Amino acid sequence: MAHRLLARRIWTLSAKEIRCLPASSAALVSTSYSTSLQPSSARVSFLSRSHALPHSLPHASSRQVSFNVQDNEDFTERVIKSQLPVLIDFHAQWCGPCKILGPRLEKAVAKQNGRVAMAKVDIDDHTDLAIEYGVSAVPTVIAMRGGDVVDHFVGIKDDDELDSFVSKIIGK
Repeated sequence: MAHRLLARRIWTLSAKEIRCLPASSAALVSTSYSTSLQPSSARVSFLSRSHALPHSLPHASSRQVSFNVQDNEDFTERVIKSQLPVLIDFHAQWCGPCKILGPRLEKAVAKQNGRVAMAKVDIDDHTDLAIEYGVSAVPTVIAMRGGDVVDHFVGIKDDDELDSFVSKIIGK
């Protein structure tokens, strides 16, 4: 049953989706299209060598817009000791408004072309950091410069408010 569901899913993939699969999945797709009734020499692969997947995709920017905080040492190195202003997005996986705010905030930070960094802190994984910075509700965004908190807000803001918040942090 599971094999038939997988075969049906693969059959419904568009050519564009197949080209975007990792190489190991692409090999699975190319062999899944063949049937056991055909001799192996007659089997056709939809991903021939001429349509092979690229080894690496070009990146729009070598600098990442945001990063996930791994532990307290990582927070100290990448946020507190940062030369750039840093926006810290305190969020949780179960928080609906956090899922809305996160991409908007990343977009606002990306517009600044590397003049500000964004750290994402999951409060369930890093409760100690949330307590240390007085986070009582999520989403909470704290702006730091030189290791000092310079501004913050709680809740969702629209795109214009986020752009002005980020610009204000850079300008201080």
